[in-house]
Amino acid sequence: MSQAGREAEVQMLGEHRYEVELEWQGDRGEGTSSYRAYGRQHVVRAPGKLHEIAGSSDRVFHGDRDRWNPEELLLSALSQCHMLAYLHVATNHGVVVRGYADAATGTMQEDGRGGGAFTEVTLRPVVTVADASMVALADSLHAEAAEKCFIAASVAFPVHHEPTSVVAG
Repeated sequence: MSQAGREAEVQMLGEHRYEVELEWQGDRGEGTSSYRAYGRQHVVRAPGKLHEIAGSSDRVFHGDRDRWNPEELLLSALSQCHMLAYLHVATNHGVVVRGYADAATGTMQEDGRGGGAFTEVTLRPVVTVADASMVALADSLHAEAAEKCFIAASVAFPVHHEPTSVVAG
């Protein structure tokens, strides 16, 4: 392996750092003087990103239903991570993916003390493959993709998979 190849491999196996910026936009003139006195609106930015994410809390927690809430973003991160890992694994195994869609759901349980936690997430990817001979392998690759998903490996609740493979055309 060349020196450049070794350096690239070390970089790939190294530590990766990410940065985001959060700005609260919910001061209605009274700050947090009471639970209902402030808005939950905020924006999330990251260096180099073209668009910010308009966020809030879930509507049930006095949030703005038109903005993304952290629970939806967590679910989205899990769905995206699995898809990206799956596409990588499929490529490595010679499965030609022509389409991918997911209808993910998650359950969060309040604990009665003002907090709570997710208890599970279920991903329901529908993968469109190029040929019928690829369906069985395509279905089996979700297990390997789940092992490679950094986000799923970082959460303390089960992430279930209910995949379906279909043939293009």
